[in-house]
Amino acid sequence: MTKKVIGFIGAGNMGSAMIGGICKSGLVEPEQVIASDYSATALKNLHSAYGIRTAGSNEEAVNNSDILFLAIKPNKFAEVLPSIASALKKDCIVVSIAAGQSIASIELLLGSDIKLVRAMPNTPALVGESMSALCCNQNVSDEELFLVKQLFECFGKAEIVTESMIDTVVGVSGSSPAYVYMFIEAMADAAVADGMPRAMAYNFAAQSVLGSAKMVLETGRHPGDLKDAVCSPGGTTIEAVASLEANGFRNAIITAQRACVQKSKDMTVSKN
Repeated sequence: MTKKVIGFIGAGNMGSAMIGGICKSGLVEPEQVIASDYSATALKNLHSAYGIRTAGSNEEAVNNSDILFLAIKPNKFAEVLPSIASALKKDCIVVSIAAGQSIASIELLLGSDIKLVRAMPNTPALVGESMSALCCNQNVSDEELFLVKQLFECFGKAEIVTESMIDTVVGVSGSSPAYVYMFIEAMADAAVADGMPRAMAYNFAAQSVLGSAKMVLETGRHPGDLKDAVCSPGGTTIEAVASLEANGFRNAIITAQRACVQKSKDMTVSKN
């Protein structure tokens, strides 16, 4: 990675989070990162924070990149990608983080001979705890995919999946922070209703979610088993669990997540 130049087209929330994670990791030096964005202020802030290079145009960023992240909105692909296609280096690895843009649809815009990785990170990249999924086209070698995976692991965890799994990834990790925030907010609302100050309620709720997630990840135990361990016979927790079941808690989550996945599939189909 010592000689690779990492480029970004787009320096919004996700692009900035990824740049910050990569720079903080020490995997590459700040001068190996170059970014372009329509916002001069965003680029100035990134340069001030991390010492990265900034480009005056997308073409400048592309010309200098060995690995190029497309950190722009999906609705900008048809406009931006054709304008940079001729500027891509022959062996540049292009990395898309856009929902609804399949490998095939991106190849139509950039050419079927490009090296392309399709990735789906999520917003906890902002705090170094993203969960990312990666898949690639046939032009990307195992070694090249590993290099890209290393970059995603600078701001969280990453796994290689098949492209057919990406829509499922959108539901279970890409969009799911929103569901978790709603859960935390609801728990805090209940605590406020029972007399706890709002700021304290958010701390108790959020830390409980964080700790529970770490229990799943670090113990390897089944979530149901961990749930059972909290539920004493005739106790307070099983009373809450029974109420959640009566109100369709798990069914609501499953139904909502599958609706999210279906929307992702519909978006992707409409682009092809």
